[in-house]
Order: sequence, then structure tokens, then C-alpha cells
Amino acid sequence: MNWIKCGHIKGLVQDVKWSNSYAQVPTLLLKEDRLRVYFSTRPRQDMTLTSYCDLDINDLTKVLYIHNEPILPLGEPGTFDQHGIMPSAVVEKDGLVYLYYSGWCRSVGVPYNNYTGLAISEDGGSTFKKAFQGPVLDRTKYELFSATSPDVFFDGDKWHCWYCSGTNWHHINDKFEHTYDLKYASSPDGLNWNQTNKVIIAQSNSYEAITKPSVIYINGQYHMWYCYRGSFDFRSGNEGYKMGYATSTDLVNWDRQDDKAGIAPSAEGWDSEMIAYPAVIKIGSDVYMFYNGNNFGRDGFGFAKLDL
Repeated sequence: MNWIKCGHIKGLVQDVKWSNSYAQVPTLLLKEDRLRVYFSTRPRQDMTLTSYCDLDINDLTKVLYIHNEPILPLGEPGTFDQHGIMPSAVVEKDGLVYLYYSGWCRSVGVPYNNYTGLAISEDGGSTFKKAFQGPVLDRTKYELFSATSPDVFFDGDKWHCWYCSGTNWHHINDKFEHTYDLKYASSPDGLNWNQTNKVIIAQSNSYEAITKPSVIYINGQYHMWYCYRGSFDFRSGNEGYKMGYATSTDLVNWDRQDDKAGIAPSAEGWDSEMIAYPAVIKIGSDVYMFYNGNNFGRDGFGFAKLDL
């Protein structure tokens, strides 16, 4: 498979008056005549909130609407989403839109803790209300550090979730850097999740960080794209995020094949240092990937079309 890069959506933050930078972690909801893209943006460097824009499904470079308010408030002091809310996965079911999001709060000892929250919309994904004050994916006796950045899939009788699970904090160049693998959870209702501690995409070494899976069914097989990085020179160097890839026939067991991801950083420009946080969707007969580039989404997001 090969992805053909199609465009770069930038300048969104100029129209989000309460924000200063970033359109990070594009998260997709297909509407009748438009593609809604939820994204995380920053009023200041130590705070993230979520808004959205609508793109024309006939011309994905055309922005139809930019929402100028955060869709969710930060959590109360001491809660898991006190300092940040970042979208990650959307499921539309029975007239409701389920938005799974990464909530984070600043910490002592390490920079932050982050877990997964759930908000539900009754009006097609325009406004949301948190399902709980606490997370739906949380710290367990096996998972000590984080459970976040999921993709969620409902297959008719069961909810499936693949998420980023913290493996360690490494002290590197006077900073703590987080590492993570991908794990699997299941649920009967999308609200209560069984975190089995099953690793589906393992680290290739203890300093690798793997995150933001996106799963789609194409040609009789499940395909997952995700991103991975190193820990020593990843913010603007050669260990920045790259795209990974895996396949499965049962949604639980995955075969990692990063050399077949079909997309890489560009030779120059906005996505030349990293490509990160994929979100894959089928629109008609076409498959698209939305993703962030350099600086984790500071310059907006772009998209590519799968050459089938």
C-alpha cells in the first residue's frame, strides 16, 4: 500500500480566538456532506483543549466551518483531565456520538499523568457532555503509568479498543521522557472496559514509544496505522515520529509490518521531521489518512489518500 499526500490544513488556530497554537491529533467524524475533524489546541503551552472544524467531503482542503469554543471543559482540581483534553476516537451508535479523549494533568516527579475519558453527544457531535468525571481507561495493578490515545471500534456485538499504555519514564538529558506500547481492551457497552494487559504492538526496544492507533477494515482484513519514535532526539531530530503499520484478522492479534506503512516524512516542509497521530477513514470508495507533522501538530494537520 502507498499513501499519496494531498494537502495541508493550516491556519485554523488564527480563527480559534481563545487559542495560540497547534491543531493536534486529528480525530474524524463523517457527516452527510462534510468531514468533522476534532483537534487539540493550546491556549497556552501547559494547557490543551479540543475544538473542531468541518471540511467539504468533495474537497478536503476546503474548510467549511471552524468551531470557536472548546467542546469540553477542563476537569476539576485533582481530576485526570484538569490540564488537558485531547481527542482520540469517535464512534457513532444509536443516535449518539461517543468521543474518547486523552485527559492529562500535571504531576510531581514526572511531567504528567494521562488516561482516557469519554464524552457523549446527543446532537450529532456538535456538543458533548462528559460521561464520567473519571477515566474509562485508567491505571491498573499492571499498567502503572498511562492508558491513553485509543482507537475504538464496534463490530456488532462487542466494543474493541487499542490504546497507548505507558511502559516507563526514562531520565534523559535532565528530563523525564515517557515510553509506551499498544494494548487491547474490550467492552460490552463502550463504557466499562476490561483492560487485560494484552500487548498488541510491542516495543522494539525499551526506549521506543508507540501511540495513536487507527484501525480500518479493507479488502477482508483489518489494518492498523500508528506512530512510533525514539526517546533521545525526537522533538526535531532523527528519532521523531514515523508511521507504523500492522494487520489482523480478528482485531486482537496483530502482525507488525512497519516497512509497509506506505508513508514517510517529506524531504522538506511541514512534515519533514516527523509524521504522527494518524486517523484513517473511508469516504465513499476512497481511504484517507489525516496526520500531524513537525512539532507534533504546531503547524496544523495534513491528509493523504491511499492508492489501492
